[in-house]
Amino acid sequence: MANMKNMADQSDWGCDLHGRDRARRGVTRRGFMKGGALALIGTSTIPAFLSRSVLAEVTTAAANKKKLVVLFQRGAADGLNVVVPYKEKNYYAMRPSIAIQEKDVLDLNGFFGLHPAMSAFKPLYDQGHLAIVHAAGSPDTTRSHFDAQDYMESGTPGVKATADGWLNRALQAEILTGKTSAFRAVALGTQVPRTLQGKVPAIAVNNLADFSVAGKGPQTSPISNAFQAMYDESSDAVLHGTGQETFEAVKMLKSADPGKYQPAAGVVYPNTPFGNSMKQVAQLMKANLGVEAAFSDVGGWDTHQNQGNVNGQLANRLKEFSDTIAAFWKDMGDDAENVTLVTMSEFGRTARQNGTGGTDHGHANVMFVLGGGVRGGKVYGKWPGLANEQLNEGRDLTVTTDFRRVLGEAAYKTLGARNLELVFPGARVNPSEFLNFSLA
Repeated sequence: MANMKNMADQSDWGCDLHGRDRARRGVTRRGFMKGGALALIGTSTIPAFLSRSVLAEVTTAAANKKKLVVLFQRGAADGLNVVVPYKEKNYYAMRPSIAIQEKDVLDLNGFFGLHPAMSAFKPLYDQGHLAIVHAAGSPDTTRSHFDAQDYMESGTPGVKATADGWLNRALQAEILTGKTSAFRAVALGTQVPRTLQGKVPAIAVNNLADFSVAGKGPQTSPISNAFQAMYDESSDAVLHGTGQETFEAVKMLKSADPGKYQPAAGVVYPNTPFGNSMKQVAQLMKANLGVEAAFSDVGGWDTHQNQGNVNGQLANRLKEFSDTIAAFWKDMGDDAENVTLVTMSEFGRTARQNGTGGTDHGHANVMFVLGGGVRGGKVYGKWPGLANEQLNEGRDLTVTTDFRRVLGEAAYKTLGARNLELVFPGARVNPSEFLNFSLA
């Protein structure tokens, strides 16, 4: 026990579990309107003023049927127990009770193996659809959940003044060929996330089966009437444009008849908020509404205590995560060939377990890239090692791949975002330095 105590990491670094550093994300009018975006929230009535015809042309990416899905694992996932470096002796020395034993990992290449709860990912990797980038992360060393998430979503680590998100800028960098669809950029949730805020109109959809603009109840609400008054003939061109896009989106979604949607034969999504979100992403994409970029997130990765190993808290989260993504992939059918899905988390966790059977806030992490145009079946990136002298600040896996290189390649190859300086200002993301996990 003495040795274990010496290896334990006792820091909490402003963790949400301690009541600090919480993202203040209340749904307010400013939240709806920030970044030129309006959220759609549940109601049972479609106001009469929405019954207008919708004519949506397409952008280059939409014409090519390319779609980028970005998933954020909020809370800092433990990349070392997600994709396990089971040939690293120090991995087991630093994690006496939570390490995944070599006999239990799902071997990938003789050095790395998947956590056994992620069995749904193994066929995707073996078939060449799933690529893995290990030791990826932000050059900023913050251990604050809120700051790290903000930096990754803005795409400008260390800069808090950035007003928009990297994915919105990626859409700005795309060459347009006509009017864009109201569903060009969509997030699953009650409001548009930081990643999609910006000049390009984006919408947030919480529940496709029961939706409209504001308000609840059997009749059109006063709030809906207020939105109509604000946007229908507004002299404010920016607000008018935002409202028009949103109303068109509602009309388009109504025509897609979401209440009758059924996943493809044999596909069963986990009955969880994340499972439901990804089912709705598939629905939106299969409805041919012009979706180019979609965003969703999943929490529960902050495993300071009782993390578990083969079974337990992290294992349960990983099973839901991998089962959901595998269901989405199968549900998309032939259209999966045009999809690129990227996962990210604000930072990894400490190499050493702590005194409560968990891990604390770390640095480098693992990212997954799934797609029809992905060179999968490979672990990308330079592995920094887990020897004590190789650790960041003597405690974490060291970052060797800037997360913006991964996202930049996905945006460049999938969306056709050629101006990467616009997408990631100051990062010097250059196509010549891509990891080349993409076939495009």
